[in-house]
Amino acid sequence: MTIYKGKKVLVTGGTGMIGRPLVEMLLSAGAEVRVVSLDDPSRAHSDVQFLRLNLMDYQACVQACSGIDYVFQLVGVKGSPAMTAKKPASFFVPLLLMNTNMMEAAFREGVERYLYTSSVGVYGPAEVFYEDAVWESYPSKNDWFAGWAKRMGELQGDAYKIEYGWDKTVIVRPANVYGPFDNFDPNSAMVIPSLIRRAVQGENPFVVWGDGSSVRDFIHAKDVARGMMMALEKLPDGSVNLGSGTGIKIRELVEEVVSNMDSRPKIVWDKTKPHGDRRRVFDLKRARKMGFKAQIPLKEGIAETVEWYRRNQHIADKGYNVFSSDRYL
Repeated sequence: MTIYKGKKVLVTGGTGMIGRPLVEMLLSAGAEVRVVSLDDPSRAHSDVQFLRLNLMDYQACVQACSGIDYVFQLVGVKGSPAMTAKKPASFFVPLLLMNTNMMEAAFREGVERYLYTSSVGVYGPAEVFYEDAVWESYPSKNDWFAGWAKRMGELQGDAYKIEYGWDKTVIVRPANVYGPFDNFDPNSAMVIPSLIRRAVQGENPFVVWGDGSSVRDFIHAKDVARGMMMALEKLPDGSVNLGSGTGIKIRELVEEVVSNMDSRPKIVWDKTKPHGDRRRVFDLKRARKMGFKAQIPLKEGIAETVEWYRRNQHIADKGYNVFSSDRYL
């Protein structure tokens, strides 16, 4: 990936789960990296320029993009379906503001390449998700607000291309991403960090919503970061799915998590609770065409993430959390 050597690269959300390994890969490729985040500076890599900025403010986005060649727009709002249902404005409004302001600032500042991180949530219910089928249906009700907000960011890139000929945007749609530096907050964590936190803290019986039959496509953050760099380099524009391409039942996932515990808890399935869409797996033909394939098996990735959480429980919940903070901080 020689295009990064000597380039000035901005990673918004560069202190997070995908941002951390992406920053390390960019530095290894010879890039000069700027990280923007609302996290404490201690969470940033020591070899980057760190700016603590609120990207809901347009002028902050201009400051972030000034003098930058490539932008990786990772910053967003991540939370469980239950939190989405409870606090939809906390998903919808910040995502719209950050996405709109960042792309506008990048356009105005003459950025050469712009990677927009979309989401599996943009897809309507289907057994397999194909990039070009996204506009044939509505987002799943389980991702309604975040899915529409992410779709607006995708449309914004199309709008600039049509009106201004600015075809610099590549859209990446990651599957269900997990890894170190994930959000482990018990009130808003996604399925893997939620399971890991509860298992490590010794919950027994271990109660899991649904019946375990739902199928999801999980991918490690390091694989996503590598795929993002490939997408920015190899795709002229358009969208690409980044996933494992393999469906894993939630029941299998739970077994994988508890297998890393010293003492196996009793697993109880609460079938009175919702289980989400039955199946969500990515088609990866486009990703494979650019040479991408996930390299970290789920077993290895879960073991690494469990070990990271065990060692870092004291910092795991100290990142900026839009659900417990003033959204206009």
